[in-house]
Amino acid sequence: MNYIQKNVEYFKVPAYANGEITEISLDDLKGHWSVLIFYPGDFTFVCPTELEDLQNLYHKFKEKNCEIYSVSTDSEFVHKAWHDKSEAIGKVEYPMLSDRSFELSEQFNVLIDGQGQSERATFLIDPDGKVVLYEVSAGGIGRNATELFRKLTAAQYVAKHGDKVCPANWMEGDETLTPGLDLVGEI
Repeated sequence: MNYIQKNVEYFKVPAYANGEITEISLDDLKGHWSVLIFYPGDFTFVCPTELEDLQNLYHKFKEKNCEIYSVSTDSEFVHKAWHDKSEAIGKVEYPMLSDRSFELSEQFNVLIDGQGQSERATFLIDPDGKVVLYEVSAGGIGRNATELFRKLTAAQYVAKHGDKVCPANWMEGDETLTPGLDLVGEI
């Protein structure tokens, strides 16, 4: 299934954020960019390295009007216990969503059959609640927050300048391309 430009459907799930148990819904994603980071499970191996990597750039995401939401099928109470126990996860300031009902994992088709866990998947969502980028990786392959930040920046640029596109390895401030017949065969 292709998720590009798909509207995120309504959801409401428990979460652990800022030392409290709370709820996050689709309404919380509206009006700003959002990243949903699905991962297999708390108290595992690759997952804490990814969540810490994201936390290390969290302020940069926030400067770009983007909120990060980590998502696993663990309960909000397990998220709290992990946050309290792990040095890496103890740094996390963004909301940790509990998808123990599989509501989000099923909506985004990342639930691993028969395992009760999500694939390692990333979804970038625009302020209107539409998916503009997604990636699903095998469980043993960790993601890179710097590359995700680059992609967020490119997605925001393209959203603002609809006639421009960002070439490979584009970084903010680099030249972009304006698609047209004059470029055909010239690149």
